[in-house]
Amino acid sequence: MMLLVALSIAFMWIGQIFLFEKNYLNSKIAEVQSYIQTYVEDLEKKDLAGNDQLLLSLSKSINGKMLLIDGDGKLIALYSIGHKISDEESMASMSESMKYVERSEEYQQVLQGKSYNKIIRYNADPIVLEIGIPVFYNDRQASVILYQTLDQLHIALRINRNQLVTLSIILTLVAAMLAALLSRHFVKPIRIIKSTVDRLAKGELTATPGLSMNDELGQLSDSVEELSQALQRVDILRKEVIANVSHELRSPLALVRGYSEMVRDINWKDDEKRNDNLNLIIQEAGRMSEMVSDIMDYSQLQAGYVKLKMDWYNLYEIVESEIAHCEQNAAEYGITIRLASTLNDIPIHADAMKICQVMRNLLNNAINHTADGGMIDVVIEKLSNKTRVSVINPGEPIPAEDRAIIWERYQRSQHHGGRNKGTGIGLSIVSTFLKDHDMHYGVDCEDGLTTFWFECPDSDNICGN
Repeated sequence: MMLLVALSIAFMWIGQIFLFEKNYLNSKIAEVQSYIQTYVEDLEKKDLAGNDQLLLSLSKSINGKMLLIDGDGKLIALYSIGHKISDEESMASMSESMKYVERSEEYQQVLQGKSYNKIIRYNADPIVLEIGIPVFYNDRQASVILYQTLDQLHIALRINRNQLVTLSIILTLVAAMLAALLSRHFVKPIRIIKSTVDRLAKGELTATPGLSMNDELGQLSDSVEELSQALQRVDILRKEVIANVSHELRSPLALVRGYSEMVRDINWKDDEKRNDNLNLIIQEAGRMSEMVSDIMDYSQLQAGYVKLKMDWYNLYEIVESEIAHCEQNAAEYGITIRLASTLNDIPIHADAMKICQVMRNLLNNAINHTADGGMIDVVIEKLSNKTRVSVINPGEPIPAEDRAIIWERYQRSQHHGGRNKGTGIGLSIVSTFLKDHDMHYGVDCEDGLTTFWFECPDSDNICGN
């Protein structure tokens, strides 16, 4: 704002000096020439030796002095405001000034019979208008030099400049005050937002700007508030995941230790009980391994270490294999997994291990959300130019506002039957692997059923195939 004011003041000064003052000067010259013009014809035609009254009238019409000079540069007569000055002192003084007039280029023009006018300046200020007119005196070439003082113009220009200085000072002061007030108005919300971001960076996740504005700063404030809410949600879920992982790991560890001691101390001679206990130990160790694998996989995803190993596989065999892998876990709760597919040979170009993990996480998610004795349907269906795999389980629908965030890390909802297995990052892993494969995915809820699905492009639609 101050820069704009400075440019405006500079523009006013440039306009005053190079435009207005020049116009004032040109107007004054035109004015003087207009009333001199009435005498020019007589001056050029008549011999001034016998027309002293003409010279007196011309001298009276201007506000200054008039010199009559012969062709040799000698001062013949001196006039001032309609009066002929003949005292020797004044004539001697003007004779000295004639040396300057004789050296000027303009005076040479008069000797050649051409009129001229020029501005005499002092410290760049116009003070006198000098006009030279060729005349005849005693039938010889002579010249009349007029000096029109520009005192009134000089005063007017000085007043204008003084006013411009005053106006510049006033504008600068007013602009400085307005800039200070406006900067405080605009900078204050920015400082509030910055302070809020600093508090968020220091771990104070409940900090919010609390600004209500209908401009870009208001939008930025709303974004920071949304960031605060997201960080609070992630922090709560992170703590929940840590608690869940701790609990999930503690339970199988306790079982592994307890049953190991039982095998060692009590049932080591009873083959049947020993085998049951060892199978339980193996099962719980496998569950811990899966949880650790999920955490390791997600850490690798976040670090960008996961690289896809693409090749051709049968999608039907991948889905069937993972269903068989998860059936034992589902059987603990009386849950049945049913596969429906019209095709059993579905070639896809993918990383088989990653697609297996996608299916396993979707099936485990469905088991966690299905009531005891329920039915989970896995449907493979052929669409126009792709194949869709859907995992369908009965249960309460996922709220619409949660469907977009369940794919984020640490997001989870309450499971049926009190089951709360897993780390809360399974769907995040699913989302990341499917994005890496450029596969579409989503979740639908209708008619009491929740459907997680993803779509694999047909082999004919894969570039390079």
